[in-house]
Amino acid sequence: MTIKLVSLPLAFAAATLLAPAIAQAQTPAYKVAKTITVGGDGAWDYVIPDTVGHRLFIGRQNRIMVVDMSSGKVLGEIGGLNAAHGVALDYATGHGFATSGADSTVVMFDLKTLKPLGRTTAADDADAIIYDPASKRVYTFNGDANSASIIDPVTGKRVGTIPLGGKPEYGATDGAGKLYANIADKGEIAEIDAAQGKVTHRWSVKPCTEPTGIAIDLAHHRLFSGCRNKTLAVSDLTNRKLVTTLPIGGTVDGNAFDPATQNVFSSNGDGTLTVIHEDSPDAYRVVQTLATVPSAKTMGFDPQTHKLYLVSAKFGPVPKDSTAANPRRRPRVLPGTFTLLVVDR
Repeated sequence: MTIKLVSLPLAFAAATLLAPAIAQAQTPAYKVAKTITVGGDGAWDYVIPDTVGHRLFIGRQNRIMVVDMSSGKVLGEIGGLNAAHGVALDYATGHGFATSGADSTVVMFDLKTLKPLGRTTAADDADAIIYDPASKRVYTFNGDANSASIIDPVTGKRVGTIPLGGKPEYGATDGAGKLYANIADKGEIAEIDAAQGKVTHRWSVKPCTEPTGIAIDLAHHRLFSGCRNKTLAVSDLTNRKLVTTLPIGGTVDGNAFDPATQNVFSSNGDGTLTVIHEDSPDAYRVVQTLATVPSAKTMGFDPQTHKLYLVSAKFGPVPKDSTAANPRRRPRVLPGTFTLLVVDR
């Protein structure tokens, strides 16, 4: 038998060339594991997982729809909203908070009974909303008002306002006293010091434009912003600078990060889910583009099961009075077509 010796440099080069292919093969592929018709009239916005109650809170135009994660069964609704957007959950007080954008208010409700407990005024176009465990406060991000409102989760009352210097989209917390908001019209990230109640730093994520969805890698201090020019921007939170950008699908509105798999997700209204792997804090690659359905641009992520939840529906014809000058005139959602997609490996 003839034994052929391979020099160490050649062997190392071959291994280096094969490494990306091996890593790619080891990355599990995601799939739409389940499609559930939930039904109900009206448009929708954010999908917020309740990991304690195994429920999804979904903004549905004039209400918040509460859905069982496993079965897709509607468990209840929180009514009395006008342009429902997001939900924040505070398990310590047992209170939930829902933004009602068209009347600039936030409704506090009981997490167990879903009964509304009170309403407070936030600011114009109260949209995304999050709970920050460090400050023990709820924060809304108000698009037209260019601000964030601070809410006491015990009383449900607004206790402060933070000017943001631009139109915010979604926000994230590091759990240690810092909040981060995408400033869509400036292509920036605003860092908020919760204790001081003000923006202390900001930086550009250009060439990313109109950052919307957001996710955070707490261990490596990285922030992920999904941008409307089909770009994901990665920011270094320690040095407050852009690290890199990657291609994603069009009309993104939701992002998530799974620390167990080191995968970043982008839900895109063009009917795709982009999966990006974090090889290191400064190295990333697109590992999958999963076909979902058109308009499935918002999603929720459950870190316990590693499942993603996307929603969509079918639409009627474009309104006759819809023009380029009036782009907010959208087709109506066809009744009964609202659907939940469960994405799993």
